[in-house]
Amino acid sequence: MLHVRVLATLLCALVAATAANAAPRPFRAVPPSGAFAASGQSVIASLRISTIGSTVDASNGDQNPYGLTIAPAGDGKIAAGDLVLCNFNDGLNIQGLGTTIEVLKPYPGATPRRLIADPRLTGCAAIAMGGAAPWVAALDANDNPIVSPTGKILDPLNTFAWTGPWGQAFVAGPHSPPAFYESNANDGSIVRINLSSPFTFEKIATGFPVNHGVPGSILAPSGLTYDAVRDVLYIVDGDTNSVFEIREPARVHTGGIAYTPHGFIGPAAGHGRLLHAGNPLNAPISAALLFNGDLVVGNTGDNRLVELSPAGSVLGTRLVDAGTAGALFGIAASGTSADTTRVYFNDDNDNTVKRLAH
Repeated sequence: MLHVRVLATLLCALVAATAANAAPRPFRAVPPSGAFAASGQSVIASLRISTIGSTVDASNGDQNPYGLTIAPAGDGKIAAGDLVLCNFNDGLNIQGLGTTIEVLKPYPGATPRRLIADPRLTGCAAIAMGGAAPWVAALDANDNPIVSPTGKILDPLNTFAWTGPWGQAFVAGPHSPPAFYESNANDGSIVRINLSSPFTFEKIATGFPVNHGVPGSILAPSGLTYDAVRDVLYIVDGDTNSVFEIREPARVHTGGIAYTPHGFIGPAAGHGRLLHAGNPLNAPISAALLFNGDLVVGNTGDNRLVELSPAGSVLGTRLVDAGTAGALFGIAASGTSADTTRVYFNDDNDNTVKRLAH
């Protein structure tokens, strides 16, 4: 286990960039017009699908990619803009026994390069990155390893009482100090990892619906996605076909929010809100934020992407795999306009990363 001060060094550049704006700010809604306002039209509707490359590990055959993110910075074996993903299944396609993280260039014809294989990554379900260091929600290992850009486990973060790590997001600021957020499949909780010295852990929300499924059929809070403009953390819940949001998440502390079928309770209940429920959501697991504040949600039930406005309106859907359901896991997006938007997603039917783009 690496000392916390060394871990902090890996994030120092990112922390320094956000430190000036670290104080929490009041909630700011998306303005009705302007560069970050939703247009009311679907961004993904006119994008074309292409294949980036295989996700299968060349050495041990790990497959069935779940976690996917875009590297915000480069170091070691990772370059800024690389696609970083993890395989949930092993080489025999046994659910939840994959142990590998792969790196692909973000253009068609890319080949996977192994970053690391380690049993402490078993059942990797989600990846988020602070700088060039991946943080992994590892379901079956029941830990949350921090991986160096050269492919070493810096810290397994296995001293906290995780309950089936399932989702992961990094919040770089500017409304609060940098932190990671993690969701758990067994009890529907959301945990914030504060990047203090030493790290501290706060279970800020509890009780989100879960189905207690076995690997390959789990539905629970996942798809954690942060909107820095609105200071909102989105949470996808496939068990209820819903998307929730926690406003100003840094202001929510241990025991702050509890989900009930009738609404949120707890001292910070006012920070929680249901964004959208029901059709066309169909067992969603993943999500990504577009340049204009729209949220793209991935259905495992029918392999469709669903685009939601910040107000929760459905702007459009896209069928991205007409084959067997359960193909769509892991989404990441980039771009600063409709013309430059890139939406990457894992397709588990053929073990590839695909891209939507003009």
